[in-house]
Amino acid sequence: MKLLTTAATALCLPLTAVAQEAPSEDAVLATYADIAHAAYSDSLVTAMTLQEAVTALVETPSAETLQAAKEAWLASRVPYQQTEVFRFGNPIVDDWEGKVNAWPLDEGLIDYVDASYGGPTDENAFATLNVIANPTFELSGEEVDATEISPTLIESVLQEADGVEANVASGYHAIEFLLWGQDLNGHAPGAGARSWTDFASGEECTNDNCDRRGAYLVAATELLVADLDWMKAQWAESGEARRALGDEGMGLDAILTGMGSLSYGEQAGERMRLGIMLNDPEEEHDCFSDNTHNSHYYDGLGVQNVYLGEYQRVDGSVVSGASLSDLVAATDPALDTEMQAKLAHTMRELGQIKLAAEAGFAYDQMLERGNAEGEALIMGGVEALIDQTRTIERVVAALGTEGIEFEGSDSLDDPDAVFQ
Repeated sequence: MKLLTTAATALCLPLTAVAQEAPSEDAVLATYADIAHAAYSDSLVTAMTLQEAVTALVETPSAETLQAAKEAWLASRVPYQQTEVFRFGNPIVDDWEGKVNAWPLDEGLIDYVDASYGGPTDENAFATLNVIANPTFELSGEEVDATEISPTLIESVLQEADGVEANVASGYHAIEFLLWGQDLNGHAPGAGARSWTDFASGEECTNDNCDRRGAYLVAATELLVADLDWMKAQWAESGEARRALGDEGMGLDAILTGMGSLSYGEQAGERMRLGIMLNDPEEEHDCFSDNTHNSHYYDGLGVQNVYLGEYQRVDGSVVSGASLSDLVAATDPALDTEMQAKLAHTMRELGQIKLAAEAGFAYDQMLERGNAEGEALIMGGVEALIDQTRTIERVVAALGTEGIEFEGSDSLDDPDAVFQ
C-alpha cells in the first residue's frame, strides 16, 4: 500500500483519481456477460467439431477416426471448463449444467461394463441397465421402447432415470465413456482403452450392439450441441441470462458467488480434497480419459478470467473490458493486488498438477494412498483455492455486497461426515 501511495504522490496524482476512474457496475457486468457468451460460443464451436469427428467415427470406424474423436472431445473441454465459474451465481446456468457436465456417473446404465463393476444396488436399480444392449426395459412400472436411441430418449427418459442423479445419460462424460470406455487401471497409469471395433460392423464388431453404440454416441453429441447452442443464446444481447444480471438485481453477486463457490466447495472440496480423502480414482472429474488435470486447470482459469475481465478465445482473439479487478482497485488497491496474486498462485499450483500429468504422472496415480508426491501436488491446489476464497470473501466485504453464500463441502467443512 505504501509503495502505491508513494508512486501516486511522485506522479502528482491525487489519490481520489483512482476512484474517479472506477468502472460502473453495468460496465463490469457487460464484460462478464460478454465473456460468458464468448466461452459458451467456443464450447459450441468445439462441440460441433466433436460432432463431425463422431460422425466420421460411426460412418468409417477405425483407430484413426476414434483417436480423432477423442482429440476433439479433449479440445472441447478447454473452453467449457472455463464456463463453470458462471454456475452457482446464475440459476439459469446451475439448473442446466447437470445436462452437460454431471458426474460421477453409473456408466453401466449406458453400455457394457467390466464384471468388477458389480450390479444393481439399492440406491440405483439401473446401474447396469445397459440400454445399448436392451432396446426395451421397464421404468417405474412401464415398458420403455428404446429401439431408436434418440436425443429425446436420452434427455427425457434416461437422464436421471428413476430419479437417481448417478444415472447420467447425457453430456460430456457420457460421450467420454463411449469414446474411452472404463478406466480399469485403478491407480496405475492409463486411461480407458475402448477399441474402435466397438463401433465396427459385421464380424469386426466387438462387444455386440456396435450399431446401437454408435447411435447413442451420435445422439448424445447432437444433444450436447443443442444444449450448448441454447446456453449461448442465453448470454446474447437479448438473452435471459444477460438480462437477469440487471433485471433481477443479481449484479456483482453473480460474479462473486460463482468465483467463491467454484473455488471452495466445488473444486477445492468435491473435485480435489474428497478424492484425496477417499483415495479413489473414480473421484476423478474426467475419469475415463485421464483428463482431470486439465479440467482442474481450466476451472481455475475461468475464475481468473472473470475477475480480470479477460478471456482468450479458441481462435486466439481476446474478449476484455471493465472488470471486477478494476472495481476493487478503485476501492482498495492493495486488496486488488492481493486478489490477483492469489489467483496467479492458484494457477501455478494447478499448473504443476497439469505439468506432472502431462509428463506421465497421471492424476489417478496422485490419488493413491501413500503417494506423498501426488498428495502434495493436489493439496497444493486445494490450499491455494481455499486461500483465494478467503480473499474473495474480503472482496465481497470491500464492495459492500450482502447475502452471498458460497457452496461448501463436507470434505472441507466436516471431514468426519465423509466417512459416515
